[in-house]
Amino acid sequence: MKFLDKFNLVIFSIIILILSLVMCILSFGWLDINVAMEGVEFLITDTIARGITLGVSIILILLAMKSIFFNSFSKDKVSSKDGILLENDSGKLLVSRDTIESLTNAVVKSFDSAENVMTKVEVDEENHVKIYITLYVYPDAVIKELSNKLQANVKDTIKKSLDLEVTEVNIRIKNISVKKEPNIKE
Repeated sequence: MKFLDKFNLVIFSIIILILSLVMCILSFGWLDINVAMEGVEFLITDTIARGITLGVSIILILLAMKSIFFNSFSKDKVSSKDGILLENDSGKLLVSRDTIESLTNAVVKSFDSAENVMTKVEVDEENHVKIYITLYVYPDAVIKELSNKLQANVKDTIKKSLDLEVTEVNIRIKNISVKKEPNIKE
């Protein structure tokens, strides 16, 4: 939310609060209606007060029109939770986090010693990509070697496919998975 929008919200909230309080005070009879009318009459008839009232009214009308008709949120602006917006001379491309996750899963599944992969992608405001991979490995896997190859392959694949730099590929081995052999009955 931009400063002017916040300012509008505060000003209009204060105005509504004051009007509500005046209406409540008048309704409860704590303030005579004639006193309130004399205040309004003074604002309209006095030359200096009328000029100030007119100036404030014009400013409030302009702020109200700006708030109603001119949205400060750009339609082109994409938050980091949506993905990464890439632009070139031909147009724009929004790469979603799901796309990066699917690409990462495909890379991990290409390794025979890994299975049951879960991927989470984080993209910050500067489009830095961090990937968190949780997976199961088979007992014959050399985990250090596997993780190094996975990290390198994920970074390379995303660089080739999407032209994005991955700042981190964090791997968590959740458990050792046992290969199930088919049961053959004789």
